[in-house]
Amino acid sequence: MTAAETRPQETKIEIAGLQKSFGPLAVLRDIGFTVPAGGVVSLIGPSGSGKSTLLRCMNLLVTPDRGSIRVGDARFVFGSGAPLPSHRELAGFRARTGMVFQNFNLFPHMTVLQNVMEAPVQVRRRPKAEAREMALAQLEKVGLVDRAGQMPDTLSGGQKQRVAIARALAMEPEVMLFDEATSALDPELVGEVLATILKLAADGMTMVIVTHEIAFAREVSDRVVFMRDGVVVEDGPAAQVIGDPRQDATRQFLSHFHKAI
Repeated sequence: MTAAETRPQETKIEIAGLQKSFGPLAVLRDIGFTVPAGGVVSLIGPSGSGKSTLLRCMNLLVTPDRGSIRVGDARFVFGSGAPLPSHRELAGFRARTGMVFQNFNLFPHMTVLQNVMEAPVQVRRRPKAEAREMALAQLEKVGLVDRAGQMPDTLSGGQKQRVAIARALAMEPEVMLFDEATSALDPELVGEVLATILKLAADGMTMVIVTHEIAFAREVSDRVVFMRDGVVVEDGPAAQVIGDPRQDATRQFLSHFHKAI
């Protein structure tokens, strides 16, 4: 065993005491968990349980009311008079925290290659030749380099989502967040996106995934976090939480998916 293998695994993501309310509605209630470098955590639970809000807080698209978020060396504390992040801090943090949404949000007037190149050129100020080379490498990774010159409206939904993944990867993020990345796809197109995420996991990308694909969550995840009503009900190894849940609420939720898993 090497020295590297004996060292404790680095914690890449740390969420502590996270709270978020919209008016009188408490959406997140004291959420906390960690993700090691190279780890994959899936967030599951019924609609309205706070999963997507949690992911948006982790990317600082939504500002938490209280708690702290750390990704790599960047840490932000909220509440109790703590100053809000500056626009520059937000931009830098989001560049390191890639996010893929339910909808693809590709620029319709740009080719696939231009879509993937845009953020490295405009945000990271990469030279266009360097950004082009990086974009082609990411399109190769998601199996779409042969579509580089096409316009988004010529692609299937699954292909568009894979372009969105390549676009996020082109920013060289430390972690990737997926918010129901397959929910807008026809069933026959879901598999190609899930295969892309599985490849990222095999490559060692740190990921947090919000999904209703329970069988996929068990396959790709190291840990599964079950949320309901804005709280973490159960958190453990994927096989245990999905295959032998300890909490009644988890068992009740998963009973709807027993045929799929």
